[in-house]
Amino acid sequence: MLIDIHTHTYPTSADSTLTPEKLISESKRIGLDGICITDHDGFWDPSDIKKLSIKHDFLILPGCEVTTEEGHLLVYGLEEYIFGMHKSKFVKELVNEVSGAIVVAHPYRRVYRESAQQDEFSYQEMLKRALRNDVFKLTDALEVKNGRGSTNENLFSERLSQELSLPGTGASDAHSLKEIGTYATKFMDPIRNLGDFITALKSGNFSSQKVKHSILD
Repeated sequence: MLIDIHTHTYPTSADSTLTPEKLISESKRIGLDGICITDHDGFWDPSDIKKLSIKHDFLILPGCEVTTEEGHLLVYGLEEYIFGMHKSKFVKELVNEVSGAIVVAHPYRRVYRESAQQDEFSYQEMLKRALRNDVFKLTDALEVKNGRGSTNENLFSERLSQELSLPGTGASDAHSLKEIGTYATKFMDPIRNLGDFITALKSGNFSSQKVKHSILD
């Protein structure tokens, strides 16, 4: 199954221009089997997600992109924002309580600089700096293909996943219509609901996949 596990809708994500209806219709049109709505620091009511899924006869799963001091976490299984979630360790505690899952979004951010000198020494220094981030000890996977990232940024994320022996996901990180479905995650097992999805994320039995050209290609 091909699922875009990182998308944003307006108004919960203020920087998105996508209504849920536009996101769903375009995702169906390009051949995705499902999506996760992961708005910034805002949780959808699970009952509203279920209604949308039934209305459009399409797999829609709830999640959230949580902003922490150590980076952005795609969180699945939680239903509300709780004070203190700017600390990644606290997010991990909450996720463990509900047997949820975490994926580190765009892990190249903060450390990889395309404008920096691109020699092997500089690259290795960026890699070492990234690997010192304790957030990678808390996650089930890394987002190695992000539709808003450049080719080199995504390659850096892939290198991180290899160094950390963590599986890699793909997603569009869509905030606009043209960004939907640039990348997605291909799951080997059937996904019928959030429980199946979390189990699949924890199994590592998936891979990132390009669906259409990234806006930065």
